[in-house]
Amino acid sequence: MRVVVVGGGIGGLALGAGLRRRGFEVAVFDRDTDVAATGGYHITLDERAQSALTDLVEPKIMRRLLASGSALRLRERDAFWDRCGRLLGYGPDLSGSGSIDVDRITLRTLLAEAVGDDLHLGCSVSGVGHDDHGAPQVLFTDQAPVSADLVVGADGAHSVVGRHLAGGPTNSPAGIIGFCGRTLLQDLSPSEQRRLKPRSGTAIGPRGAALYVGFLDPVGNTALDAPELRMSITTGPTYIWGAMFPESAVRDSLRDLRGGELQAALLGMFCERRWAEHTLEVIARADAHSVAGFRFNAASTRAADLAPWPAGRITALGDAVHATPPTAGMGAGAAIRDAASLLEHVSAAAHGTTTLTDAVGDFEAGMRRRGSEVLTLAMKTVRWILATDTTLGAAATAMSTPILAAAARLRH
Repeated sequence: MRVVVVGGGIGGLALGAGLRRRGFEVAVFDRDTDVAATGGYHITLDERAQSALTDLVEPKIMRRLLASGSALRLRERDAFWDRCGRLLGYGPDLSGSGSIDVDRITLRTLLAEAVGDDLHLGCSVSGVGHDDHGAPQVLFTDQAPVSADLVVGADGAHSVVGRHLAGGPTNSPAGIIGFCGRTLLQDLSPSEQRRLKPRSGTAIGPRGAALYVGFLDPVGNTALDAPELRMSITTGPTYIWGAMFPESAVRDSLRDLRGGELQAALLGMFCERRWAEHTLEVIARADAHSVAGFRFNAASTRAADLAPWPAGRITALGDAVHATPPTAGMGAGAAIRDAASLLEHVSAAAHGTTTLTDAVGDFEAGMRRRGSEVLTLAMKTVRWILATDTTLGAAATAMSTPILAAAARLRH
């Protein structure tokens, strides 16, 4: 059986690695020319995602991942603040958590290594269809078509494969935009270091403004103490922060800005909402080159709306089906779990215990449930941000605290 995977993000690479490990003939195509040239900053992998990865990659890859990951069990409980930096409450005790945070670049690099020569970079897919013999076929802008027994779209929220299967987009703008950056703990003032501490947290305010500050330390808080295996790009205590606002034409235009100009514009938007100056220090002292803007898309939270097509020899996974905003920290983990599930079902078809079409159908049924779960959680925070766009600060505090606390419990 030959499988072609369209897209070399986390889900596509995880599937490609698993297929290669099981002895399938596989080819993964991605338009990027460098796997390290990827957006995003860090990824949370819960125990379910890590368990799925152990089925997809060799043990040595998992060890290098753990040696490059920051263990949530070693940091303090998450905190929730208002716009003045006043403490509102805490998240759950993390001492028993098996979750890790890892640099996105590190994870993608490790998965690409596991795929090996079956990864083809610099290949732009223009469409999918069927060849003269009825086999699934992938079309490219600059090379000959490639046919396979199974084609899998792992090409993200703007998926060519997903659009082909659904007859249109599989998601729409979530209604919020995000801005991210990296700030070294050592670059903050002593007072802010004491307030933020080695933990993640979320600051909330009126008019739909939120600031998530994630703590990442793959060295001091390493999940596996094996320095010789470490390959994280983060080499010391670092805050990976994300600012979120309801989408508007003015705010959306900020995504065209870069570096210090974008940094200044972000600080201005928070100051307009009367945030305390010290709560913005994590933005003001960030590495200007790390600051970037993103537009978030989301699929329906209803399982019945996901993968709305009959099962066949073309399918999709991850954000191509259930595009998920990063507000729950579960999107990448869900894509990895999709990959492990599809591998199991395709393996059953290869062994003759089911047909390939039935195997894909069973996989898609599970993926719908998985996608609905993570989207429901992620959209709770999105809806809060949109609701507080027109509420006062006190009302925002009352509304958001239980939502964010529930998100933290489920994420960890």
